[in-house]
This record gives sequence, C-alpha cells and structure tokens, in this order.
Amino acid sequence: MIPPARIIVLWLAALFSAYHLVLAAYSIGTPASPWPVVAAMVLYAGVTALSLWPTGAAVMPRWMAVLCLVAGILITVLVLSQLDGQVTNGYATWSVAAVGTLMTIVTVRGRALFGWIGIVVLGVSILAWSDPLRLTTTGWIGSAVWVGVAHALTHALSRASRDTTLFARAELDAAAWHATQEAQLTEGRHRLDNMNRVAGPMLHHIVDLDGVISAEDRRECLHLEGAIRDEIRGRHLLNEDVRTEVLAARRRGIEVTLLDDGGLEDLSARARERIHSRLASQISRSRADRLIVRTGVDSTTAAVTIVGLRVGDDPVAAVLGSEGDGDEVAEWLEIPKDGRER
Repeated sequence: MIPPARIIVLWLAALFSAYHLVLAAYSIGTPASPWPVVAAMVLYAGVTALSLWPTGAAVMPRWMAVLCLVAGILITVLVLSQLDGQVTNGYATWSVAAVGTLMTIVTVRGRALFGWIGIVVLGVSILAWSDPLRLTTTGWIGSAVWVGVAHALTHALSRASRDTTLFARAELDAAAWHATQEAQLTEGRHRLDNMNRVAGPMLHHIVDLDGVISAEDRRECLHLEGAIRDEIRGRHLLNEDVRTEVLAARRRGIEVTLLDDGGLEDLSARARERIHSRLASQISRSRADRLIVRTGVDSTTAAVTIVGLRVGDDPVAAVLGSEGDGDEVAEWLEIPKDGRER
C-alpha cells in the first residue's frame, strides 16, 4: 500500500510538471517550427509520468535515471533549436524549467549524480545557444537551486532514516538484554528459593550442632543434594507430591534419577496434573534399586517413561568394575500424553 504522504507529493510533482506543458502550449507560436516543440512536450510528458509512477520503488532504477537524463538533453535541443538566442523568448523557454523539474525528481528518487549531470548539461546547452545572461533569464539558476535543495533534503532524510533504524535496532537489543537479565535474575531467585526450602532446615540443623552430624544426617544431606539436583534436571516432572515421593524413595534406599528433556510444558495444566499424580503413585509403590524417570521426546506418545532397575549382585562383575551390566528391568511404565496408559 502506498503511503498517503507519498501520494500527495506525487500529485504535487505531477501538477507542477503539467504547468510546464501549459506554458509550452501557451507559447507554441514563438518557436520557428512548432513540431519539434510538440515532440519535446510528448517526450517530457511520457518521461515525467514514468518517473512519477506510484508503484515503483522509492529509489529510481539506474536505467530510468539514464533515460531521464537523455530525455532532458533531447528536450533542450528540440526546443532551443527553434528559438532565437539573441531575443527574449518569454515562456517559450519552458524547457529549461521543465528539465530542471525532471532532474529534481531524479534527485529526490535517490539519483543525485544524474540530476547534477543533467543540470550541468542544461547550463552548457544554454551557453552554446546564447550568452551567459540567458542562464538567469531562462530559469537555469532556479533549476540548479531546486536540485541542490532536493539533494540536501534527500541526504538528510536518508541519514535520519538510517539513524532511526540503528536506534530501533539498539532498542531491540537493549530490550532483549534486559529480558535476558530479568530471566536470569528470576531463575536465580527461583533456584535460591528452592535451595533454601529444601536445604535450609538441614543447614540450620548443622549450625546448631556446630558441624558435628551423625551418619543419618549425612545420608539425609545426600538425599537433599539429590532433591536440589532434581530441581535443575527434572523441572517439569516435579510438583509437591512428586518431590515428597522421590525423597521418600531415596530414604528407602532407591536411587532416583529425574530427567526432563522437554515436552511437558506444551501440555495443559490438567494433563500435567494427571501425569504428576500417576508419577507420584508409581514412585511410592516402587521397590526397585534404581529408578529412572524421563520425559518422552516430541515424536512419541509417551509423556513420561519410568524404568525401575534391580541391581545385579554378580561378584565377578563388581570386581571388574562393570556392576551396571547385571542390572535387570524390574518395572516399566509409560504415562501417555492422551491419558490412555499402555
């Protein structure tokens, strides 16, 4: 969609360009032959309409700038060749202002070099046609001023647009940095709150005992360390019931590992509540030696997979350092995303 401001500017430029054609028609009797002037008028109207066509890009294509420059030279030659350079021709020199207007359009559309070349060629043509005084009486100076003003304004607007883009990008970067810092701060506070909730009572207990704790307290510290690790690795697998049952399982001697690989955050609150309830129930009933709880990947229908292992007691394997090779699966449960268990 074309901005309204651009449409207004295009209409003003079109009306101003049409004014030169009115002057040409008014003074059509002054040239020695009207037909070259009529050809110049048709050429000027066509090139101006092409340069002001509203669906084009803001920056004029290079080929169009060359076309406007060549058309300006032809218009100047066609009109001035039919006029006497030693007399006052009045409005018959309309081509000077017309070419100046065309070069101003070229400059505004981002081709200032072609605009200045057109003005210079126009001035040289006037000098070749008549004396230097005609530069002032035909409107060449005004045309040069218009191109200069258009060049300065276009440059200023282009620089302002670049600055606006840079400021907008800097604002987005600052907002992203601020959001990252806020997220890190929020996450840090969340972790500290969890650590204080989980380990705070035990830390106070250790302080009260001056650091002299029993073997049972040491085991409890290991359980609490696992709970803190769960907050990091098993984020969406946890709620209060699951935390309670995991800690109880560890106190029963079960090694529990929670791994959240994603997928639960996209489920509804009701689905997560169902999964947490089923997970807590399964952990409370488990009698395995090791319990591994892991979320399913996006391509699976299982939301959570629970594997209970019974550790093998092969003494030879233990001596060789491969005690995990004798583990056997004692429990297996998949909690589906859709509520239909398998």
